Amino acid sequence: MQYLSYKYTFISSLTLLLSFLFINSNLSAQSGARTYELYIDKYSDLAIQHMDKYGIPASITLAQGILESGAGLSDLARRSNNHFGIKCHQGWSGSRVFAADDTPNDCFRSYSRVEDSYQVHSEFLVGSARYRALFDLSVTDYKGWARGLQQSGYATDRAYANKLIKLIEDYELYRFDDKKYRRGVSRSDREAIRSSETTRASWTHQPYITHGLVYVIAVNGDTFGNIANEFGFSEKDLLKFNEVPEDFPLSEGDIVYFQKKKTRADKPYDYHTVQVGESMYSISQTYGIQLRNLYRLNKKSYEYIPEEGDILKLR
Repeated sequence: MQYLSYKYTFISSLTLLLSFLFINSNLSAQSGARTYELYIDKYSDLAIQHMDKYGIPASITLAQGILESGAGLSDLARRSNNHFGIKCHQGWSGSRVFAADDTPNDCFRSYSRVEDSYQVHSEFLVGSARYRALFDLSVTDYKGWARGLQQSGYATDRAYANKLIKLIEDYELYRFDDKKYRRGVSRSDREAIRSSETTRASWTHQPYITHGLVYVIAVNGDTFGNIANEFGFSEKDLLKFNEVPEDFPLSEGDIVYFQKKKTRADKPYDYHTVQVGESMYSISQTYGIQLRNLYRLNKKSYEYIPEEGDILKLR
């Protein structure tokens, strides 16, 4: 009896501990999300100004600022107002601070204002030959920009592009790249714009079947509203099938499913090796798997960001 009593006491204590850890984990995630939202509210207008002036997507600027500065709370950001992790490099004669990065004592630029950091970030991208090809991309092509930044050597993190894309999609930063989706544009105005686009559009899409699911491939300028109208779907259903929020932007080449995705991939697709710029969502679309199931199959939390070379289970 004493053994059973001890066993039940231990299990109860363990349950309480796990509950405490789970609650704290949720509170921490909520706190992090709120921190990011405050950063977005504070700097989104500045990012849009730089997009209009330099042609850098506001979503990319905001995502880089959040990632590189810990939403403005990193030690480097607080000491130097450097929100983009830009180092001194040859020729920098301004103020500087030192912090551990690639080496224990790397030199970073220091600014008197955060606005100066945004300005230098834009000038840095515009003025560097290695990033020149990015400016041939549309300002709404945040995925292309994210992949290009990593491939051009902006950061050494192999998951850098994937992290930017996840931030942009989780916090719907893409809305700042397209005027009709920005805050300040009323819902009725957005719906009127979408309705007008749908009326003007004359898309013709070829339906295909893969993994037992019917889909079409998006072309440049497509929206879920256009495609839904062409095939007689409600836009709400199409968004639900593809697990995206209202106003989610389509890029050329995106898969748009016409039915609910599966719980796992069909044979012989057992595993997938992550490439630069892929997100859990893009992988789920490639194989027609429900996003939450892809996380579950790999025993990953929603905070997980796939890194180039990671191997994910598909079934």
